[in-house]
Amino acid sequence: MIRKERAILALEDGTVYRGYAFGHRGETVGEVVFNTSMTGYQEIMTDPSYNGQIVTITYPHVGNYGVAIYDMESNKPYVRGFISREFSGEYSNHRAQQSLEAFMQQYGVVSIQGIDTRALVRRLREGGVVKGVIAHRSYTHPEDSYGEFTPAEEQVYVQRARDHQDIDGHDMTREVTTALPYAFPTLRHGKRVVLMDFGIKHTIIERLAEVGIEPIVVPAHTTPAQIMALQPHGLFLSNGPGDPAPLEYAHKTAWELMGLLPTFGICLGHQILGLAAGGKTFKMKFGHRGGNQPVKNLLTGNVEITSQNHGYAVDIDSIPNGAFVATHVNLNDGTLEGMAHARYPVFSVQYHPEASPGPHDSRYLFDRFIEEIDAFDGGTGTPIAKASSGRLGV
Repeated sequence: MIRKERAILALEDGTVYRGYAFGHRGETVGEVVFNTSMTGYQEIMTDPSYNGQIVTITYPHVGNYGVAIYDMESNKPYVRGFISREFSGEYSNHRAQQSLEAFMQQYGVVSIQGIDTRALVRRLREGGVVKGVIAHRSYTHPEDSYGEFTPAEEQVYVQRARDHQDIDGHDMTREVTTALPYAFPTLRHGKRVVLMDFGIKHTIIERLAEVGIEPIVVPAHTTPAQIMALQPHGLFLSNGPGDPAPLEYAHKTAWELMGLLPTFGICLGHQILGLAAGGKTFKMKFGHRGGNQPVKNLLTGNVEITSQNHGYAVDIDSIPNGAFVATHVNLNDGTLEGMAHARYPVFSVQYHPEASPGPHDSRYLFDRFIEEIDAFDGGTGTPIAKASSGRLGV
C-alpha cells in the first residue's frame, strides 16, 4: 500500500479540509475560488489574472493530458495554489513535454488533492470566496510526512488565512505587468496598437496579430503621453488580476485617451473603462470562472458560450450621463458582460473572446476592433454602438 503525504486546506471561516500533498511541497495562502472548466488547467495556472488566488477545479480528474509549452498563457504559473479531487500522476498526449506534477514542482505550485471539492465549491457558492492556506505535512514535519495535523496546528493555519491581506483594495497588477515595453513579432505590417499590460494572456496578443494588428505591449503605468508618442492607431486594455478600483493611474490614462484612439478592453480592461468614465464596480459573491458562461449579445440577439475569469463587475447604471450602453449580459445572473461608448469608438467585454469554448463565438470582437481602427483612421469615426445619449461628462 502506497502511503500519501498529508495536506490540509484551512479556510478563514475555520473550515479545514484534509487531503494529500501534490506538486511542490510547501505552504501557500490566497483567495480560494473555483473554476468549472473541464479542460485547460495549464491555461488557468498560467493566466496572470489568477495572481493571488488558490484555484479549485470542479472537474474531478486533472492532469491526464500533461503539460505542453505551447499552451502557456504567460511565462510561468501565477496561481497561488491548486485544488483537485484527484490529480493524475501519469499523462497521455503526444503534444505534452512533462507531467502536471513535474510542472508544479518546477514552478513551485503548492497543491492539494483528495478533498471533497463538491462540498468546497458549495461552501464558496453559498458563503462567497474566502482566504485559505494549503499546507503539506512534509513541509512542516519532514520526519513525519504521513501523520495527521493536530487540531492546534490546523488552527494556526486558519489564523494565517485570516491574517492574509485581502485582494480588495490591493493593486495586484504590479506583480504581473511587464517591466519594459516590447513589440510582438508579426509576419505582416498592420495597424499599430498599444496593449496596456495589466496581466495580458499570450493568446490575446496572438489573436490581435491575426486580424492585422502590430501589437506593442507596454507596462501598466505607461502614461498617455508615452502611449501617444508611439503613434498608435488604437489602444487595448488587457485582462489582469484583482480589484480594479485601486488602479487610479490606469483610470486616468483610459480617461485621457478616451475618444482619441479606438479602444478595446477585455476583463480588467473592461472594468477600468467603466471606472474611467465615472462608474462603479462591485465584488461578486463568487465570480465567473469557467468555459461555459452564456452571454447574450444585445445588438444581435445571439448567445455566445464564453470563457470567463473575474470576481468584479461593472455597474452600468452608475456610469454618468449614459456615456456607455450595455451590449452584452450574462444569462445566468444578468450582470454586465459588454458595453460600448455612445459616441466614441470605445468598447469592452468582461469575458475572454480569445479563448475557444464556443469555439469561435466571440472572435468577431477582434475583427470589429480592426474595423473600428480602419474607420477611425479614415476619418469616419464610426462607434460600435449607434446610441446618442450626449457627450461624456467632464
